[in-house]
Amino acid sequence: MTQILSGVVLVLALPAWAARGRYGAAAVTMALGAASAVVTITVWLLGRWAEGERWAGLLGFAELAVLLLSTVLGLRAEDGPWCAAAVWTASGAVALWPSRFEVIGGPADTLTLFGFGSMLSLPAVLIGRYLRSLDEARNKAVAEARRAQRLELAHDLHDFVAHDVSGMVAQAQAGAYLAGIDPARAAEMFQRIEQAGQRALASLDRTVQLLRGEEGGGRAAHPGLAELAEVAERFTATGGAEVRLELPEGPVPREVEGTVHRIVVESLTNIRRHAPAARVVEVRAGRCGGRLELTVTNDGRAPGQTGRPRRGGGSGLPGLAARVEALGGSLEAGPYEREAWRVAAVLPLEEAGTGPAHA
Repeated sequence: MTQILSGVVLVLALPAWAARGRYGAAAVTMALGAASAVVTITVWLLGRWAEGERWAGLLGFAELAVLLLSTVLGLRAEDGPWCAAAVWTASGAVALWPSRFEVIGGPADTLTLFGFGSMLSLPAVLIGRYLRSLDEARNKAVAEARRAQRLELAHDLHDFVAHDVSGMVAQAQAGAYLAGIDPARAAEMFQRIEQAGQRALASLDRTVQLLRGEEGGGRAAHPGLAELAEVAERFTATGGAEVRLELPEGPVPREVEGTVHRIVVESLTNIRRHAPAARVVEVRAGRCGGRLELTVTNDGRAPGQTGRPRRGGGSGLPGLAARVEALGGSLEAGPYEREAWRVAAVLPLEEAGTGPAHA
């Protein structure tokens, strides 16, 4: 009659596992381990099974498999003291299972039960911990990838959207001044403001689409050296300083192109915000051995109306300096020849990859 108890844990396994979403896998493991221990104690009280009991043995092996599987899944899903208590409960139930057939007569029998439980439980514990370490490594890799993508999007917003918005602010200030003395030029200025606003909105739309998408594989290539001519023309046309551009000939690695573009855009944005008196901005990029040397210099001496500087900011030159250092280069910014200001960057070409694939 007591053989019916051999199926108690198996009957409880399905509903207990179905409740893991509410109570947790560790709670399920502890409940099954406790149920198995209660069955063992009940068998002690009512009478042990004979070793030849076929069904009791088969169901008992299935019960052990359920306990060990629950231990693996519990360790994989959770961690902490509660999970450790659940594992100890299940492992203890596994160790006590053979005592349903034999009376524990002394230290030798106790050692046998301990060896039996360790032989079965230890591999389950190791497998559960190993699976959890794999899950943690995968989650960490996913989190790092998402963080890198968020930083890249933040850099895009700062480098491109902020550049257009700062241009709109400068043109709005000039348009307000020209509205009373030259309405025609003021109207032309407002058209440029509209165009800059459209570009800023397009950049925002692309960023929002990237944030909504589940994968970043479809994002467009970053602007490179070819787009700097248009950037310089827009900067000069919006009433800023005259930009004199000098770019190297021949192919440049894609990573270096994108970084140079970002440095130039950031420098022009800072000139518009903080050096509105500048008349000339010289952007020079040239090869020197296996390096690309870039300088962005403004004279900063021309008189002009100064606008209110915007508080706060984005990643700025410190973020670009970290990007340049990641490529093996260096970036410096500071005063240069009296009131002028210069941003200088040195980027390696060979280490960044100048092979056919990049060309």
